Amino acid sequence: MEAVIATPKRVKRKAGAGVFLSPAVIILLIWSLIPLVLTLWYSFQNYNLVDPTLKGFAGFSNYVYLLTDPDFLYALLNTVLLVLGVLVISVGGGVLLAVLYDQDFFGRGIARVLVISPFFVMPTVSALLWKNLMLHPIYGVYSAMMRAVGLQPIDWLAHYPMQTVMMIVAWEWLPFAVLILLTAVQSLDHEQKEAARMDGAGPIARFRYIILPHLSRAITVVIMIETIYLLTVFAEISVTTSGGPGVASTNLAFLIYSRALLQFDIGGASAGGVIAIIIANIIAAFLVRAVARNLEA
Repeated sequence: MEAVIATPKRVKRKAGAGVFLSPAVIILLIWSLIPLVLTLWYSFQNYNLVDPTLKGFAGFSNYVYLLTDPDFLYALLNTVLLVLGVLVISVGGGVLLAVLYDQDFFGRGIARVLVISPFFVMPTVSALLWKNLMLHPIYGVYSAMMRAVGLQPIDWLAHYPMQTVMMIVAWEWLPFAVLILLTAVQSLDHEQKEAARMDGAGPIARFRYIILPHLSRAITVVIMIETIYLLTVFAEISVTTSGGPGVASTNLAFLIYSRALLQFDIGGASAGGVIAIIIANIIAAFLVRAVARNLEA
């Protein structure tokens, strides 16, 4: 009897919760689906901002033109190199710094705050800081240091554009990796490390067989989150190199921006956006499965 009476109450509660949640769900769907649908629509249209006579259904011509454009292949390769390079620097450096900052030393609290602080600097500000204060060939800090030892300053953004952008982005994301990995290191049982030390295991052996396996899950999470965000790096490239020289530092996100707002080809830029969404979703699905398998293990 109680179950019969309780069932309508549960249904009413669920219906009431659905009524209260429906505005948020509707707003979220409108906010996410409408831009996606419009991007998909424009990718099949001839739409150029400086030529209003060019209009109509384009079919797959925007996709064919983009996929056969050498700039797209360069941008895709630069995107892959940027993501892999930043991951190697941030994850590798993050592991080493996390192990270091887990040790007791004078000023450890200040050192932790300093290593995490770059993560709170906006990407545009970080790019301006490195471009004008650190790497400027005339009055940059690194140029002054090179002149002080008798070396010729280097115009990093002109000669090594992709590597320089990679360094700037890695500087921004290294604190995130340190924060996550340091938390994982601190969760490791100190008795286990002490037992290994008493058994004669050296620092390298303890790192290889105890600390690194313990960090595997945290490393996987860091790789997943950073990869998703690194696929959309834009501000650092726009502020420092503008994708140049040529397309030497153009990634997929900047190529889409260039097609839309520099070449005014909205149809081609929309096709690039759709391709970028497909690539990002494929990578995200692969990374989520990898994280799930790692957590289950």
